[in-house]
Amino acid sequence: MESFPNAIARRIWAERYRLTHPDGTAEADIRDTWRRIARTLAAVEPGDQPLWETRFYSALEGFRFLPGGRIQAGAGSGRQVTLLNCFVMGQIEDSLDGIFCALREGALTMQQGGGIGCDFSTLRPAGARARRSGTIASGPLSFMRVWDSMCAAMISTGNRRGAMMGTLRCDHPDVLAFVDAKRDPRELRNFNLSLLVTDDLMAAVRAGDDWPLLFPAASLSGEEAAGATLMRRWSGLDTPVPCQVLGRLPARALWDRITRAAYDCAEPGVLFIDRINAENNLAYREQISATNPCGEVPLPAYGACDLGAINLSRFVRDPFTPCARLDLDGIRALVRVAVRMLDNVIDVSGYPLPAQAEVARGTRRIGLGVTGLADALILLGQHYGEPPARASAAELMRTLCETAYWASVGIAEEKGPFPAFEREAYRASPFVRRLSEDLQDAIRARGIRNSHLISIAPAGTISLLAGNVSGGIEPVFAFRQRRTMRPASGAPECLELEDYAYALWRERGGDPQHLPPAFVASADLAPAAHLAMPAAVQPWVDSAISKTINVPADFPFESFRGVFESAYELGLKGCTLYRPSPMRGAVLTADPAQPTLPVHCCGPEREGD
Repeated sequence: MESFPNAIARRIWAERYRLTHPDGTAEADIRDTWRRIARTLAAVEPGDQPLWETRFYSALEGFRFLPGGRIQAGAGSGRQVTLLNCFVMGQIEDSLDGIFCALREGALTMQQGGGIGCDFSTLRPAGARARRSGTIASGPLSFMRVWDSMCAAMISTGNRRGAMMGTLRCDHPDVLAFVDAKRDPRELRNFNLSLLVTDDLMAAVRAGDDWPLLFPAASLSGEEAAGATLMRRWSGLDTPVPCQVLGRLPARALWDRITRAAYDCAEPGVLFIDRINAENNLAYREQISATNPCGEVPLPAYGACDLGAINLSRFVRDPFTPCARLDLDGIRALVRVAVRMLDNVIDVSGYPLPAQAEVARGTRRIGLGVTGLADALILLGQHYGEPPARASAAELMRTLCETAYWASVGIAEEKGPFPAFEREAYRASPFVRRLSEDLQDAIRARGIRNSHLISIAPAGTISLLAGNVSGGIEPVFAFRQRRTMRPASGAPECLELEDYAYALWRERGGDPQHLPPAFVASADLAPAAHLAMPAAVQPWVDSAISKTINVPADFPFESFRGVFESAYELGLKGCTLYRPSPMRGAVLTADPAQPTLPVHCCGPEREGD
């Protein structure tokens, strides 16, 4: 019996996740893939492996739980690949040896299928003279181009299409060059760019103050380090150090430059890095200055993404009726199994670098999230942009979060807490303090298996696999659309797609010319409505959320310019904006008759699955 929701789902499986053995035989159906994944993850259970294999298979069946793409493609394959979608790389030491050692580590990671995030803030600004060697620095952007070429070379070898995140501090002297980098469409095509925005910058913007551009004085020549200094905790350093002020500019001018670049070029995004570090459950032992390529997992040096998503579209009972409801009990049951599966991935996976294995096994971070939220809301009859939908999403995420934390406590009783667990320091985290008192008491008494449990990824490709459900917590882009597909070999191809909820409406006799009010698409929503949804669920997400604020090409800049400030005020950890243009093109178009334009690798469809 055919088990795929549509032909495109079968194609996604065949091109990305179907295992072909060395003798040429291949998995016949998605059920074979589910069995392979379930068997592989159950193999590390200390007892009753057949029982866990059955439970894991049941979780996967019907596309209810969607593990990250690396898990689906690599688990049990026998190949030298990682099952973890993405990594943040180690600190880039500001020396020729350090830079090219970091480049080598990035290449090895991408060779095994991992996307990477890198913070380039540790590299001296262009024109600065080194204290020891006296050489003149070419600046972070010049070395980012080297990474970009490396990624292009890895793609040309036939490996998985590369994904990279590049970050830079907002007080680095080369910040303006970073902000404007994507104005040249040839530049850094294999990177997503995000600026590390501090609370101090946001305060300076509000106050209209000047903003200092600086760099650690110990890395500069004596002549450059002779002026005023300010104490900063710089990227890669455990304590604040004197930083030489190398220039100043009005904070509002910098902020306008950032916003204008996002409007014109869709980059950089912003990461509110002080909030990320303050909310980190492991703030007592790590500093974060980068994320995975789509921003939903802030990670320390050598940290990894271990991702999976609950497909909410499969948990709406009596859809399109006054009795429609979300099956929270079914979600709770699935979450308990999914947490165990993702925890086992850490033990099953290979790691490109020993340091990555050490960090993953020491903290046992996982990122359980959701996909199909917008479709689930449509099935429930709720408009994505209105308060009832946000209330439903918040209730759902609280249920998912607390269930996941309880499950992790239970696994800790059985298998032990994560090795870096420090009872009182962990419980002091602002996020942990938001959990119920009973759950906090259980963590104190029994420990917890995973340092972090919740992350909301774009889930683009795995959502296509599940029948083109809406990705992550994004609204539906369009109910009928064309999407650019890039097979492992061959030219990109544009395919027509129907949204899952729309297709189900038609199958059940609904009139596609007269859709109910809940059928709202991304372009119908104001930026405030886009921001309100992640703001509603962020309190129950211990990592972060990948959410793009999509606006149409003719959206006025004056209406656009306040979006980043609103994201900050709403408590988000980051924000990405996207306005299509001929330079960038669009991966999706709402008009099936209109072809999509070519886009670079890290367009809005770029995700780690």
